[in-house]
Amino acid sequence: MTMKCIGRIVVLAAFGLALASAAQKKRPAANEIWLAGRQTVTVENFEARGPILDIGGGGEGVIGQLKGTQVIAIDLSKRELEEAPPGPLVKIVMDARDLKFLDCAFDTTTVFFTFMYISGADHEQVFREIFRVLRPGGRLLVWDVVFPKIEDVGKKSALFWFSFKLPERTVNTGYGVKIPPGEQGLPHFEELAQKAGFAVIAKKTDQKWFFLELSKPAAK
Repeated sequence: MTMKCIGRIVVLAAFGLALASAAQKKRPAANEIWLAGRQTVTVENFEARGPILDIGGGGEGVIGQLKGTQVIAIDLSKRELEEAPPGPLVKIVMDARDLKFLDCAFDTTTVFFTFMYISGADHEQVFREIFRVLRPGGRLLVWDVVFPKIEDVGKKSALFWFSFKLPERTVNTGYGVKIPPGEQGLPHFEELAQKAGFAVIAKKTDQKWFFLELSKPAAK
């Protein structure tokens, strides 16, 4: 078997695993996959007061690994939560479009490489729900992938490889997801966040990923 064939098999196997969290049953053909090179992301141990709501906290559960029992992890997939490593105080099956928490319940919310699995049509609703459950002055931290404009119409899915460097460990993983129409990166999320009422505190973008720190205005 040639190295090229072996490479295609490895890519497909990895992609099948990565797609599991998206609950997609049909694996794409190798020629339908747009591959992003491996990216290294340093995830610093940020300060946070009180419980942290981590949206999409199943799977690798990076925020749960980083902040431990400060974290309340929610995910639409029960299996993803069951497979996530120990760390969070509690794991709850919940839809980010309809959070079951009271208004102003959290000082910090995180969305770690999860928006890519949520339909773009629902992003605005998720921002509104996060804004609602954050206290005035609360922060929202968002990490996600950047989808460039992909000219090859034959590419239906994307595969991103990441190495997340935490203070005490490195988490290596891959994310497989359907390609959204058009470009989707930092400007898309900035616009929706500001529309929901957030102020942009800090931002960083790379070729294949971005980080956005947002704040809910303090009460007057």
